[in-house]
Amino acid sequence: MTFRATILVTAAFSLLSPLLCYAAPRVAPTQDVPHAAAGATVTWGHARFTVLTSRLIRMEWSADSHFEDRATLVFLNRHLPVPQFTKTSDANGITLETQDLTLTYHPDEQGQFTDKTLQITLKGGPTPVTWHAGQKDTANLLGTTRTLDGSSGSHLKSPMEDGLVSRSGWSVVDDSQSPVFSVSSKLVVRKTVVDGAWVEERTTAPHQDLYFFGYGHNYRQALTDYCAVAGRIPLPPRYAFGVWWSRYWSYTDQDLLSLVQQFHENSLPLDVMVVDMDWHLNEDQLKKRGLKDLSGHRLGWDGYTWNSTFFPNPTAFMAQLHAQGIKVALNLHPASGVQSWESAFPDMVKAMNMPESTQYVPFLITQKNYAQAYFSVLHHPLEKQGVDFWWLDWQQEKTTPIAGLNPTWWQNYLHFTDQERQGKRPLVFHLLGGGLGNHRYQIGFSGDTISTWESLAFQPWFTATAANVGYAYWSHDIGGHSPGAIDPELYTRWVQYGVFSPIFRTHTTKNPEAERRIWAYPEPYSDILRASFRLRAELKPYLYTEARKTYDTGIAFNRPLYYDWPEENDAYTMPNEYIFGDNMVVAPIVQPVDPKTGLVQATLWVPPGQWVERSSGKTYVGPTKITQYFSLHQTPMLIKAGAIMPLEEAVSGKSAEPQRVMEIWPTSQKEKTYYNIYEDNGQGVEYQKGAYGFIAVNAQQTDTEKRVEIVPLSGHFKGMPAQRHYALRFPAAMPPARILVNGHVLAPTPFAGQVGWYYEGNSLTTHVVLPPQAAHTPLSVVLVYDANHPAQMPPPRLYRAFNPLNRSLPRLGPF
Repeated sequence: MTFRATILVTAAFSLLSPLLCYAAPRVAPTQDVPHAAAGATVTWGHARFTVLTSRLIRMEWSADSHFEDRATLVFLNRHLPVPQFTKTSDANGITLETQDLTLTYHPDEQGQFTDKTLQITLKGGPTPVTWHAGQKDTANLLGTTRTLDGSSGSHLKSPMEDGLVSRSGWSVVDDSQSPVFSVSSKLVVRKTVVDGAWVEERTTAPHQDLYFFGYGHNYRQALTDYCAVAGRIPLPPRYAFGVWWSRYWSYTDQDLLSLVQQFHENSLPLDVMVVDMDWHLNEDQLKKRGLKDLSGHRLGWDGYTWNSTFFPNPTAFMAQLHAQGIKVALNLHPASGVQSWESAFPDMVKAMNMPESTQYVPFLITQKNYAQAYFSVLHHPLEKQGVDFWWLDWQQEKTTPIAGLNPTWWQNYLHFTDQERQGKRPLVFHLLGGGLGNHRYQIGFSGDTISTWESLAFQPWFTATAANVGYAYWSHDIGGHSPGAIDPELYTRWVQYGVFSPIFRTHTTKNPEAERRIWAYPEPYSDILRASFRLRAELKPYLYTEARKTYDTGIAFNRPLYYDWPEENDAYTMPNEYIFGDNMVVAPIVQPVDPKTGLVQATLWVPPGQWVERSSGKTYVGPTKITQYFSLHQTPMLIKAGAIMPLEEAVSGKSAEPQRVMEIWPTSQKEKTYYNIYEDNGQGVEYQKGAYGFIAVNAQQTDTEKRVEIVPLSGHFKGMPAQRHYALRFPAAMPPARILVNGHVLAPTPFAGQVGWYYEGNSLTTHVVLPPQAAHTPLSVVLVYDANHPAQMPPPRLYRAFNPLNRSLPRLGPF
């Protein structure tokens, strides 16, 4: 095939890329229609059944035969295509049968759902499985919990809640106590946050409202269908996948600007600056004035008035951060309401229509007048000054005047909705409100964990398991919160795990011995930490593409192994190992090295298929287990053979379009591999309306060549770059004889980073650097091999040399 013909075929493929880029099922088009489609419901006495999919059935019982058609806090959309099902009845009751389930209801005099009146049998499989109402699920794979606050390892203050998937093949969600929304949020144009949907209590008549998920071990489909009825997992802004700085400390504006300068001096990326409580009037300042928090909460934890001693000109301070490409978040503890010393207090009293003698305005977040003033008086003026998003850092108690409504859950909903109403890409950094439905309002702050190896060891399993309720974006305090001071090895391992977690954010308590500035650590730790920070920045294109898949499918990119290999028992028994996007399996080191050898032994489960172990470059065919020693530099990781990894240059500060790097991993199979890189403008909600595109990349290896085709972006969005600057890397492979770019020979170069190609023997990697070119230009890069330069994976003798070299010279390795 000629170069031109190859490009035309690949271009044709790119037109289909939005349809072909995911093997997983996709969530139906976004809609919030709470009433079910005609023909989906069957009523029998005091019971009503809604067949939502062939594997998902809603089951309601009401003493007064009043059934709920409003959206609840969990389930927003029941208007799905009606699956094929049959209904048969006799004097004893009814039977509903779908392709996958058989429901039998034989009511007694009351009609309530009990183990004697209601059962569902899952079809298929070697042995039919039958569920009876009220049956406990002993094989549930769990979901998540409200907080890890004060926890060390798995010793939690709040227990793990059940997930939507189970080795039993079924799970049940009891939505009976969930409050409801007054109207669909899509039916009203919101001029303020209180327009449209608002929370209400449910009927007080005795009732049951259950959802049966009968998906067997098809966990992926279960989450996809859950998001179809409970709302999508939103796509965070692109900057959220970069590097966050956070620390509880009495910083001044000059302190923080100096900190940013130190990031630049160390050539380190920084995307988000989180400013903790001392941005506003603090406890010490208020105590000196003899003031008390009249809400009964701790003095100085809440506040809306800038601490002018530390931040004399907050608008200018935030403008300087924005000029360097850094977003700003401020900490909030809103449960104290608004105290009399706040600069906004008079306006808040007026907005609430309270008497002038009012001493403080209590936190009344479920009242519309308070909620409206909470944003218009307290938050919007600060956002106009430059605040990009808020850190909602407290559980705000557990109850509200509305039965079943957690105040944290509701506050998260309001903050998310307020940003969305303004056309922003919502980002709410918050504590979890408990229960289901939180997946729509992310990112989650997991709380103040204890700085121990046990805490680190628990987090990989905990974070991946949250996928079982659609909670895709936990953010942990990297390094732990208290006491904060930890040994360099533990901090290094925590940072290495953080690189391969949804959100990368360092944090610690107000302890002068707790150090989180990576350049302040001694060698070799500082060097390893710097490489980890840069690696996280390089991964942005991959993470953003995988996050788009999460939005489209409801399947978190950071997920347990059993999602992709549900019938492999080992996929359930490796708690520290997880999937990190479709191309990677990661198993962070969560224990100290042997002090004598400087190594730690770890066992990895290799899933079915061909995989490359990153630290050694060695290829394995699974399923199998491997045991290997790893140094402090290394994170155990498997890359799918033939994987195409989209990366970008790690830059410090605001700069032009960074260089894009395509990393092409080897395969011994003569197969064609694909990856479609997602792009949009990184902000706003236009991505939900088609303003995005994909860059189609495919690679193929034969006995004589490796060919990579990059097709220009298909789609359109505001701010599309006019020029691209690509580099390609081919790790764990032998050097080629020559390289062709769009049919022309590319000259080798002895200088790294210059246009041309060169081979790096320490990491067995071929580097290709291309000149900047118009974004609409297709690219074909061909590595040509001959008898002296075979197109094959390196022989075992090179692997044996590569592993110690990689340990001693990790910066020369892939990524």
